[in-house]
Amino acid sequence: MKEEDLKRLKSKLPEKPGILGRDKYFNSAVLIPLVLIHRQYHFLFQKRAAGIRQGGEVCFPGGGFDPRIDLDFRQSAIRETCEELGIPEEKITIEGRLDTVVSNMGVLVEPYIGRLKIEGMDELSLNKLEVEAVFTLPVAYFKENLPDEYQVRLMAEPYFFKDGNKIELLPSERLGLPRKYHQAWGGKQNRVFVYETPQGTIWGITAELIHEVIKYCKQ
Repeated sequence: MKEEDLKRLKSKLPEKPGILGRDKYFNSAVLIPLVLIHRQYHFLFQKRAAGIRQGGEVCFPGGGFDPRIDLDFRQSAIRETCEELGIPEEKITIEGRLDTVVSNMGVLVEPYIGRLKIEGMDELSLNKLEVEAVFTLPVAYFKENLPDEYQVRLMAEPYFFKDGNKIELLPSERLGLPRKYHQAWGGKQNRVFVYETPQGTIWGITAELIHEVIKYCKQ
Protein backbone atom coordinates (compact mmCIF):
# COMPACT_ATOMS: atom_id res chain seq x y z
CA MET A 1 0.00 0.00 0.00
CA LYS A 2 1.33 3.41 -0.98
CA GLU A 3 0.90 6.68 0.91
CA GLU A 4 -1.82 7.88 -1.48
CA ASP A 5 -3.67 4.58 -1.02
CA LEU A 6 -3.69 5.07 2.74
CA LYS A 7 -5.04 8.61 2.32
CA ARG A 8 -7.77 7.33 0.02
CA LEU A 9 -8.67 4.61 2.52
CA LYS A 10 -8.81 7.13 5.36
CA SER A 11 -11.12 9.41 3.36
CA LYS A 12 -13.59 6.58 2.83
CA LEU A 13 -13.79 5.33 6.42
CA PRO A 14 -17.11 6.06 8.18
CA GLU A 15 -17.21 8.97 10.62
CA LYS A 16 -19.40 6.96 12.98
CA PRO A 17 -19.04 3.21 13.49
CA GLY A 18 -21.81 1.04 12.12
CA ILE A 19 -22.30 -2.71 11.94
CA LEU A 20 -19.73 -4.60 9.90
CA GLY A 21 -21.40 -6.96 7.43
CA ARG A 22 -24.86 -5.41 7.84
CA ASP A 23 -25.79 -6.53 4.33
CA LYS A 24 -25.55 -10.21 5.32
CA TYR A 25 -28.30 -9.77 7.92
CA PHE A 26 -32.05 -9.41 7.49
CA ASN A 27 -32.51 -5.73 8.36
CA SER A 28 -35.72 -4.94 10.19
CA ALA A 29 -37.39 -2.35 12.41
CA VAL A 30 -40.03 -2.62 15.12
CA LEU A 31 -42.20 -0.17 16.98
CA ILE A 32 -42.69 -0.56 20.71
CA PRO A 33 -46.18 0.98 20.95
CA LEU A 34 -47.34 2.78 24.08
CA VAL A 35 -51.04 3.45 24.66
CA LEU A 36 -52.39 5.68 27.45
CA ILE A 37 -55.14 3.87 29.38
CA HIS A 38 -56.57 5.38 32.59
CA ARG A 39 -53.53 7.65 32.96
CA GLN A 40 -51.10 4.74 32.75
CA TYR A 41 -49.05 3.78 29.72
CA HIS A 42 -49.44 0.24 28.43
CA PHE A 43 -47.40 -1.73 25.93
CA LEU A 44 -49.50 -2.82 22.98
CA PHE A 45 -48.73 -6.33 21.75
CA GLN A 46 -49.95 -8.33 18.81
CA LYS A 47 -50.41 -12.07 18.42
CA ARG A 48 -49.16 -13.20 15.04
CA ALA A 49 -51.60 -14.89 12.67
CA ALA A 50 -51.40 -18.67 12.58
CA GLY A 51 -50.51 -18.92 8.89
CA ILE A 52 -47.30 -16.87 8.95
CA ARG A 53 -43.77 -17.45 10.22
CA GLN A 54 -43.72 -17.70 14.03
CA GLY A 55 -47.51 -17.82 13.99
CA GLY A 56 -49.20 -17.54 17.37
CA GLU A 57 -46.27 -15.77 19.02
CA VAL A 58 -46.54 -12.42 20.77
CA CYS A 59 -44.56 -9.54 19.30
CA PHE A 60 -44.47 -5.83 18.58
CA PRO A 61 -45.41 -4.54 15.11
CA GLY A 62 -42.55 -4.41 12.65
CA GLY A 63 -40.89 -5.99 9.66
CA GLY A 64 -38.19 -5.75 7.04
CA PHE A 65 -36.58 -2.55 5.79
CA ASP A 66 -37.63 -1.97 2.18
CA PRO A 67 -35.10 0.28 0.38
CA ARG A 68 -37.59 0.92 -2.43
CA ILE A 69 -39.98 2.82 -0.17
CA ASP A 70 -38.30 3.38 3.21
CA LEU A 71 -35.95 6.32 3.65
CA ASP A 72 -34.73 4.92 6.96
CA PHE A 73 -35.54 2.36 9.65
CA ARG A 74 -37.80 4.80 11.46
CA GLN A 75 -40.01 4.90 8.40
CA SER A 76 -39.97 1.09 8.23
CA ALA A 77 -41.23 0.84 11.81
CA ILE A 78 -44.04 3.32 11.16
CA ARG A 79 -45.03 1.76 7.83
CA GLU A 80 -45.19 -1.76 9.24
CA THR A 81 -47.23 -0.57 12.22
CA CYS A 82 -49.71 1.18 9.93
CA GLU A 83 -50.02 -1.93 7.76
CA GLU A 84 -50.43 -4.39 10.63
CA LEU A 85 -52.62 -2.37 12.99
CA GLY A 86 -54.55 -0.38 10.40
CA ILE A 87 -53.71 2.92 12.06
CA PRO A 88 -52.97 6.17 10.18
CA GLU A 89 -49.42 7.48 10.41
CA GLU A 90 -50.51 10.74 12.02
CA LYS A 91 -51.63 8.81 15.10
CA ILE A 92 -48.08 7.55 15.76
CA THR A 93 -45.56 9.73 17.60
CA ILE A 94 -41.99 8.46 17.79
CA GLU A 95 -40.48 9.22 21.20
CA GLY A 96 -37.02 7.74 20.66
CA ARG A 97 -35.20 4.52 19.96
CA LEU A 98 -33.20 1.74 21.58
CA ASP A 99 -29.86 0.33 20.50
CA THR A 100 -29.69 -2.04 17.54
CA VAL A 101 -30.40 -5.68 18.36
CA VAL A 102 -28.02 -8.14 16.68
CA SER A 103 -29.74 -11.52 16.69
CA ASN A 104 -27.89 -14.81 16.56
CA MET A 105 -30.45 -15.91 13.98
CA GLY A 106 -29.12 -13.48 11.36
CA VAL A 107 -31.49 -10.57 12.01
CA LEU A 108 -30.78 -6.94 12.87
CA VAL A 109 -33.59 -5.10 14.64
CA GLU A 110 -33.83 -1.32 14.89
CA PRO A 111 -36.32 -0.65 17.74
CA TYR A 112 -38.32 2.57 18.10
CA ILE A 113 -40.57 3.63 20.96
CA GLY A 114 -43.78 5.37 19.93
CA ARG A 115 -47.08 6.58 21.35
CA LEU A 116 -50.32 5.60 19.65
CA LYS A 117 -52.81 8.45 19.89
CA ILE A 118 -55.94 6.31 20.15
CA GLU A 119 -58.83 6.21 22.60
CA GLY A 120 -59.45 2.48 22.31
CA MET A 121 -58.68 -0.71 20.44
CA ASP A 122 -61.77 -0.20 18.25
CA GLU A 123 -59.77 2.45 16.35
CA LEU A 124 -57.50 -0.28 15.00
CA SER A 125 -58.25 -2.25 11.85
CA LEU A 126 -56.06 -5.34 12.13
CA ASN A 127 -54.53 -6.94 9.07
CA LYS A 128 -55.85 -10.45 9.75
CA LEU A 129 -53.33 -11.97 7.34
CA GLU A 130 -50.60 -10.99 9.79
CA VAL A 131 -52.25 -10.23 13.13
CA GLU A 132 -54.68 -12.51 14.95
CA ALA A 133 -55.34 -10.19 17.90
CA VAL A 134 -53.91 -7.39 20.02
CA PHE A 135 -53.78 -6.78 23.75
CA THR A 136 -52.14 -4.40 26.20
CA LEU A 137 -50.31 -4.79 29.48
CA PRO A 138 -49.27 -1.92 31.76
CA VAL A 139 -45.63 -0.92 31.62
CA ALA A 140 -45.83 -1.05 35.42
CA TYR A 141 -46.58 -4.79 35.21
CA PHE A 142 -43.11 -5.41 33.78
CA LYS A 143 -41.51 -3.19 36.41
CA GLU A 144 -43.03 -5.42 39.09
CA ASN A 145 -42.59 -8.77 37.34
CA LEU A 146 -39.07 -9.65 36.28
CA PRO A 147 -38.52 -12.09 33.42
CA ASP A 148 -37.31 -15.62 33.91
CA GLU A 149 -33.88 -16.24 32.40
CA TYR A 150 -33.00 -19.34 30.41
CA GLN A 151 -30.17 -20.39 28.13
CA VAL A 152 -29.97 -21.82 24.62
CA ARG A 153 -26.86 -23.43 23.16
CA LEU A 154 -25.69 -22.30 19.73
CA MET A 155 -23.56 -24.39 17.39
CA ALA A 156 -21.82 -23.63 14.08
CA GLU A 157 -22.20 -26.53 11.66
CA PRO A 158 -19.95 -26.80 8.57
CA TYR A 159 -22.35 -29.31 6.99
CA PHE A 160 -25.80 -30.85 7.33
CA PHE A 161 -27.73 -33.79 5.94
CA LYS A 162 -30.73 -33.50 3.62
CA ASP A 163 -32.59 -36.55 2.29
CA GLY A 164 -29.65 -38.69 3.37
CA ASN A 165 -27.10 -36.57 1.48
CA LYS A 166 -24.33 -34.58 3.14
CA ILE A 167 -24.47 -30.90 2.17
CA GLU A 168 -21.10 -29.27 2.82
CA LEU A 169 -21.20 -25.58 3.62
CA LEU A 170 -17.60 -25.03 4.67
CA PRO A 171 -14.98 -27.53 3.39
CA SER A 172 -12.98 -27.23 6.61
CA GLU A 173 -10.73 -30.24 5.99
CA ARG A 174 -9.85 -29.29 2.40
CA LEU A 175 -9.06 -25.74 3.47
CA GLY A 176 -6.64 -27.02 6.07
CA LEU A 177 -8.54 -25.57 9.01
CA PRO A 178 -7.84 -27.03 12.47
CA ARG A 179 -9.53 -30.37 13.15
CA LYS A 180 -12.04 -28.92 15.62
CA TYR A 181 -13.71 -27.10 12.70
CA HIS A 182 -14.28 -30.33 10.76
CA GLN A 183 -17.33 -30.98 12.97
CA ALA A 184 -19.86 -28.70 14.64
CA TRP A 185 -18.20 -26.27 17.03
CA GLY A 186 -19.16 -23.49 19.36
CA GLY A 187 -21.65 -24.36 22.05
CA LYS A 188 -21.84 -20.83 23.46
CA GLN A 189 -24.84 -20.36 25.70
CA ASN A 190 -27.07 -17.37 25.07
CA ARG A 191 -29.46 -15.77 27.52
CA VAL A 192 -33.18 -15.85 26.72
CA PHE A 193 -35.70 -13.71 28.63
CA VAL A 194 -39.22 -15.09 29.15
CA TYR A 195 -42.20 -13.24 30.63
CA GLU A 196 -45.13 -15.46 31.61
CA THR A 197 -48.01 -12.97 31.60
CA PRO A 198 -51.80 -13.19 32.04
CA GLN A 199 -52.02 -12.83 28.24
CA GLY A 200 -49.52 -15.55 27.40
CA THR A 201 -45.79 -16.11 27.11
CA ILE A 202 -43.60 -13.30 25.76
CA TRP A 203 -40.04 -14.27 24.94
CA GLY A 204 -37.10 -13.77 22.59
CA ILE A 205 -36.39 -10.40 21.02
CA THR A 206 -39.73 -8.97 22.20
CA ALA A 207 -38.88 -9.83 25.80
CA GLU A 208 -35.38 -8.42 25.30
CA LEU A 209 -36.87 -5.10 24.16
CA ILE A 210 -39.27 -4.96 27.11
CA HIS A 211 -36.41 -5.64 29.51
CA GLU A 212 -34.38 -2.84 27.93
CA VAL A 213 -37.22 -0.30 28.19
CA ILE A 214 -37.80 -1.21 31.84
CA LYS A 215 -34.08 -0.86 32.52
CA TYR A 216 -34.22 2.75 31.31
CA CYS A 217 -37.43 3.39 33.28
CA LYS A 218 -35.70 2.32 36.49
CA GLN A 219 -32.58 4.46 36.02
